[in-house]
Amino acid sequence: MNKKIIHLLIGMMTLAMIGLSWLQASWINSSLHLNEQRFDKNVMAALNEVAGDLELKEWEELSNYVNNGFVNNYLNRGGTHIDSSHADGQLVHQHNPLPSDFKPKNNYSPEELIELLTATDGCNCEKCRMARAMQALTQKDYFQGLNQLPLAERIDLPLLDTLIKNTLRKYEIDIPFHYGVYSNEKKNFILADGGFLIAEPEQIIGPGFDNLRQSKYKVPLFDQGTTSSPGELIVFFPQKKQFIWSSIWNTLLASIAFIAIIILSFAYTVLTIFRQKKISEMKTDFINNMTHEFKTPIATISLATDSITNPKISGNPEKVKRFADIIKQENRRMNEQVEKVLQIAKLDKTDFNLKLSEVKLHDLIRNAVENISLQVEKKGGHITMDLKAENDLIKADATHITNIIHNLLDNANKYSPEKPDILIATRNRGKGVEITVKDKGLGMNKEAQKHIFDKFYRIHTGNRHDVKGFGLGLAYVKAIVDAHKGHISVQSKPEKGSTFTLFLPFNH
Repeated sequence: MNKKIIHLLIGMMTLAMIGLSWLQASWINSSLHLNEQRFDKNVMAALNEVAGDLELKEWEELSNYVNNGFVNNYLNRGGTHIDSSHADGQLVHQHNPLPSDFKPKNNYSPEELIELLTATDGCNCEKCRMARAMQALTQKDYFQGLNQLPLAERIDLPLLDTLIKNTLRKYEIDIPFHYGVYSNEKKNFILADGGFLIAEPEQIIGPGFDNLRQSKYKVPLFDQGTTSSPGELIVFFPQKKQFIWSSIWNTLLASIAFIAIIILSFAYTVLTIFRQKKISEMKTDFINNMTHEFKTPIATISLATDSITNPKISGNPEKVKRFADIIKQENRRMNEQVEKVLQIAKLDKTDFNLKLSEVKLHDLIRNAVENISLQVEKKGGHITMDLKAENDLIKADATHITNIIHNLLDNANKYSPEKPDILIATRNRGKGVEITVKDKGLGMNKEAQKHIFDKFYRIHTGNRHDVKGFGLGLAYVKAIVDAHKGHISVQSKPEKGSTFTLFLPFNH
């Protein structure tokens, strides 16, 4: 897949993810705002209802005061009296009693009481008018007297406590709260959370009332419209935010979970795309390298075969033997390359068995150094052995250990541009032997070090084309070391060389 298309797809998916996250965040913010508005509306409705119930209770007491036998007796009495307002002063006036089914209310408003006492009886004589006026005056005096009472005396504390709790619960607000009644006259709270505050004002003022003072949930008490309210009922909810969030908590968690799943899936998809692209490139390089590696020996074998069949050569035993050796050598070379591929395939399938035996690691190292010394010396270089491990006897597969040592030495030789200077050293560490292979060759950057043990991965060598291979050698080394329960690491800097350090336990 083209890089531009991949980057375009990643950009579009990233933009879609950002848009989706923004929409979810906006929806959650809107839900929180709506929930807070609903909460505020319900709280204010509940507080207004409580304030109304307190006022209604006061009017009921006023009505009971008026209706305590007086209204019924006054309005329902019949009889006659002399209307002295007439000229002769002798007119006898008959009072009409109220209907027998008349029942006074228990919650007259002041206006209704005054109207009832001044307009029920149709008699306009002086005596009736005076009586009605006296009763109306009594009601007004009583009403005005209530407003002159201290605010604390007008509040039934148990009733207020019960009303607040029941009314808030009625509006589905069942969370902890604090409430208080603020007196406009005293400029302070006179009660809070079910108890009157009897301390001095300067002792009452404190941090405990700061939240109540600043709360926006407040309603006036006993506000009749004609006079200023004597005080306010104020409520504060310490767990308001938790309550508002609780209504969308499940939805929020679900949204976060789904977005996280999408992001992880997106990230995994992107990584997979890049990984597959990289694997595809490495496999392409592998096929190209393998083709090149096989093409040369095949061409050499073809030329040698043609030479042997030539009548001039076939009659010369020495030349026939020479070309036969070339064919044998190139054939062995191809077999070695095929064997590497087959070994990696077996390691991938874990379809191999280690033939463990007690081996002297120093002997394997010396043999490997001897085999590769000719190639190193041909380039004018040398190999130094520093075998300091006092105990080099390990339990391992001799063939595989020989191969990995040879691979490390071969890489050190191949990636040294001229006159290779290679050091192989051993020392005992913990319960095993540590082997170090150090060169002063091309080295590698940190990015290459991350992938050096990946299959088919080969370091780019710029304009150098003499470094051949399939990119399988170090993958094979890593697999064999892991199979022996050891580990391998690399330290390298460009143009400074590389140091491979592997550890093999005595027993695994």
